[in-house]
Amino acid sequence: MTAPPFAAPPFTLAGLDHVVLLVDDMPRALAFYGGVLGCQPGYSYPALGMEQLWCGAALIVLWDITHPGAAGAVPPAGGGRNVDHICIATGPFDPQALRAHLAAHGVAIEREARHGGARGVGHSVYLRDPFGNLLELKGPADHPDGPAAPPAAPPPTPPAGPRD
Repeated sequence: MTAPPFAAPPFTLAGLDHVVLLVDDMPRALAFYGGVLGCQPGYSYPALGMEQLWCGAALIVLWDITHPGAAGAVPPAGGGRNVDHICIATGPFDPQALRAHLAAHGVAIEREARHGGARGVGHSVYLRDPFGNLLELKGPADHPDGPAAPPAAPPPTPPAGPRD
């Protein structure tokens, strides 16, 4: 059975804008996202207990649920887990250097795999932030998304020598 076609929305998608993470220890969150992952300072809303960090062209919004001004950040009781993981595209990507960097910060790698995404199939490293959120740090694509097969080897180069 084929899914019905979707009507074109009245807008275009430009990319991921921001992700909001509810945290309960802002200094620890800033140390992880800024110090370990290298996100750059963005906007700050101290009255709300909110800090925003640049992650490439997108923002990671850290909202401290223990802050008195963060009443709007507290999730409703009985809610479900709505986020599986957040994938952050990285580059340049050196898995060995990444492993060493995370180990130096006491961050455990849960698993490594080749997975697809918006930019294609490439190496992914999975870890958790201090609040239990699963993060995927994704290297550049070496294969278009779709079947997760490695790219085909290039055809052999003919030996150099005289031509007919």
